[in-house]
Amino acid sequence: TDLLPARNGEQYTEGFLLEVFNILFSYIRKTFDRKSKVLDFHHPHQLLEGLEGFNLELSDQPEPLEQILGDCRDTLKYGVKTAHPRYFNQLSSGLDMVGLAGEWLTAAANTNMFTYEIAPVFIIMEGLLIKKMHELVGWGELEADGIFSPGGTLSNLYSVLIARYKFFPIVKLKGMASLPRIVLFTSEHSHYSFQKASAALGIGIENVIAVKCDERGKMIPSDLDEKIITQKENGHVPFYVSATAGTTVYGAFDPFVKIADICQKHGLWMHVDAAWGGGLLLSKKHRTKLSGIDRANSVTWNPHKMMGVPLQCSAVLFREKGLLQACNELSANYLFQPDKQYDVSYDTGDKTIQCGRHVDAFKLWLMWKAKGTRGFELQIDSCMENAEYLYKKLKSRNDFELVFPDEPEHTNVCFWYIPPSLKGMPRDKEWNTKLHKVAAKIKAQMMEEGTVMVSYQPLKDKPNFFRMVFSNPASKKSDIDFLLDEIERLGSDLEI
Repeated sequence: TDLLPARNGEQYTEGFLLEVFNILFSYIRKTFDRKSKVLDFHHPHQLLEGLEGFNLELSDQPEPLEQILGDCRDTLKYGVKTAHPRYFNQLSSGLDMVGLAGEWLTAAANTNMFTYEIAPVFIIMEGLLIKKMHELVGWGELEADGIFSPGGTLSNLYSVLIARYKFFPIVKLKGMASLPRIVLFTSEHSHYSFQKASAALGIGIENVIAVKCDERGKMIPSDLDEKIITQKENGHVPFYVSATAGTTVYGAFDPFVKIADICQKHGLWMHVDAAWGGGLLLSKKHRTKLSGIDRANSVTWNPHKMMGVPLQCSAVLFREKGLLQACNELSANYLFQPDKQYDVSYDTGDKTIQCGRHVDAFKLWLMWKAKGTRGFELQIDSCMENAEYLYKKLKSRNDFELVFPDEPEHTNVCFWYIPPSLKGMPRDKEWNTKLHKVAAKIKAQMMEEGTVMVSYQPLKDKPNFFRMVFSNPASKKSDIDFLLDEIERLGSDLEI
């Protein structure tokens, strides 16, 4: 009752918000301090039971602002510092100060992206960003179309949704019962979001055909062609192929030109999931890895990954203007009146499957203004250099082994740590079983000590391995050295 909009609430509000800022600034300073922990790990039951006055249960009566400020401190204290220079756990990491300011301003504006009348500046900014991203993909001569969505999974779902509508517009009215059995194709290393999209859209997970990959994780075009032909012979109707620019685990880039040729041959929609790898389009040195992406019909691109934009920020781009609107519009007359005093084509809400839509574009726009395209290029090239450095260090150490010998295409570097207890043993099934336990045990110790975080996973017949990724501009070569030394320290006495 003391804070705005309460009468004479300005002084209390200013004091409260300045205190919140001090909490945030203290947290940010600790985040970039290598002497601080990446996390202070607690098990779920400990958080539920309460920690040192930090009680997560909701109360019926209001609590004083002092308690609210304490809760703010504790929320950050017991969370994970995802901008810490030694946090390597996910594809999105780091904390850009201009992006953070953009997120704060977005929250203060607290508006919705469905109509120009309530988000005029943000709507224009989103359109300009979509246009810029179109140009980087190679569609500069075409009218831009696209939308920012809540993450790469939804962006990929949009691509399947729009592709299906393009080939079968009757589905909007009559549903899947009016269609033949349609199938789509994606690599066996692709993101699981295509299965989720197919389940949600009624296509069915069984109709997502996995295409084989080579040892490096790239889709094999000949297998794609064969599988398309086989599906046709079985009476099914192929309509969509997704290629990947930067697979989640290996960081592989599919051969887009060859895939585009096959899509053109069979008359299929080509999508490129560049959620992870799209940022490389900003690098003169590395953009050639995406050669052929301009032939795609749609592209997913997550600036919250390689570009370091605060979560979340994902765009789905379409080469053909008008499909988004035609597929999704329902012309709700309480929002999208055709007789408004401005150009209603800027009311983007009917392009989406959402009604309410968060402003995800402003922080990216603000960062682009602050860095310029050149600044993003330098940031991305630096992350790629870190991956190259790690690759060379791993090759020089006899206690680590690379999952595959090739130089990294992206910032993903996959490797095993071989503890002394496994050296000299025959590399048989039992050895693989023991090696499978190594990464998980070391990761558990990492979490308990809080010194560093890195991901691990198995893949096909390969036992658990560490997957290192770089997207945090704060991470330096010294942090890479620390990681390897820490893995060796935690694993040297490991008995499996």
